Amino acid sequence: MADCSDCPATSLKVFGQPLIVRNIQAAKEFLDIDKVVVPKESTNAVKLIEENFPYIDVEQFSSSNNNNNNDSRTITTTAFHNYLLNSNEVRTLNKKAEFEVPVNTFIHYSLERAALLIDAVIYPWDFLKLIQKVLCDNIKDTIISPNASIAKSSIIEGPCIIEDGVTIDDFCKIKGPTYIGKGSFIGMSSLIRNCMLGEKTRIGFNCEIARSYFAGHDKMAHQNVILDSVIGKGVWLGGYSGTANVLLNRQNIRYELNGQLVDTGINHFGAVIGNNCSVGASVIILPGRQVPSNSIIQAGTIFGKKKC
Repeated sequence: MADCSDCPATSLKVFGQPLIVRNIQAAKEFLDIDKVVVPKESTNAVKLIEENFPYIDVEQFSSSNNNNNNDSRTITTTAFHNYLLNSNEVRTLNKKAEFEVPVNTFIHYSLERAALLIDAVIYPWDFLKLIQKVLCDNIKDTIISPNASIAKSSIIEGPCIIEDGVTIDDFCKIKGPTYIGKGSFIGMSSLIRNCMLGEKTRIGFNCEIARSYFAGHDKMAHQNVILDSVIGKGVWLGGYSGTANVLLNRQNIRYELNGQLVDTGINHFGAVIGNNCSVGASVIILPGRQVPSNSIIQAGTIFGKKKC
């Protein structure tokens, strides 16, 4: 994602699986993939491909000699370069077709159309929109692992996937479509709706989380409100903290990139919190703010108050 180089979209997980792995699996439904080419800068992508597809050759190329700024985000599959698939484009390909897509891309395979559907992930709000689409398209029924523990007083409403080792305490409500990853904990009286929570996410007492993504291994204390936000891996959120998601004037949220404010095109957008951040108690993060990885926000802070 733009301005988030330490947390590329390829490493973010969808239903517990790295995005690039899901992309290759989706492409394999229709294409005979024998080789994947990625930029040398994408060392994490190479590792993921080699671990999950040992029978696929992985090649790397240097993008430093090419003037195309998008090259550092390019992944090509099979023999390459004949087909360039852009955001939201649909292509019907032959079995041995050659095509090229950015690394930060989500590939859907449509059995009905016998085609690959492509969604680009350039900005954090693109990713949030994609997560909502994936939840709606892929979760049609409620599937609860027999190894999950759900209190009798809690309510599971709508289609949800609840993985192994999940514990949902008393008086919670989970509204679908929602995904809760392995080993997660939802504290008493919390409300989770339209979210994707990565593995070992721990939510405390009386929290509300809506339309948000948690990368996993995150911990939240009590009475927090997280709305329309992207939360990186290993984040700590102290009690009574939250992400505001609407401006008082109801205008579109603007997000700072490289010193410039970018119009997100949406009027509901919370925060992007990088990996391994610690957010103190009673912190309010204003709409459209980015918290860099490894940041510490002191208790009682209104984060981003001076920006508009």
